[in-house]
Amino acid sequence: MYLVDTNVWLERLLDQARSAEVGAFLDRTPSNQLFITDFAFHSIGVVLNRLNRLEALAGFVQDTFVDGDVTIVHLEPEDTDRVIDVIKRFKLDFDDAYHYAATEKYSLILVSFDTDFDQTDLERKTPAEIGP
Repeated sequence: MYLVDTNVWLERLLDQARSAEVGAFLDRTPSNQLFITDFAFHSIGVVLNRLNRLEALAGFVQDTFVDGDVTIVHLEPEDTDRVIDVIKRFKLDFDDAYHYAATEKYSLILVSFDTDFDQTDLERKTPAEIGP
């Protein structure tokens, strides 16, 4: 089961260079095996709003949660110590540390294009590295 990072969703939503790679990953992976953090979901909303792409946001919600079966996960306030530990240990930004901690908490595989995770002990996969 996979925690899909913000940058992967946005790659597809904004039709960026690796959009086809993300599309193929999403096509071959059942949506009930996909997870997103509340942090990533809200970040996507912020980005799409700033870009005046509210229709894309509505479509994302429809495809991902209404028609799909992607699960939103979150950290509790008591998980903050773990996020802080990850920030200090690996020199990650808050958002990356949040995703690191959520990946551990829910025993998921992180799917991300963010190479900052490569300096940690967390195994990161790109969408292309996830097999059929």
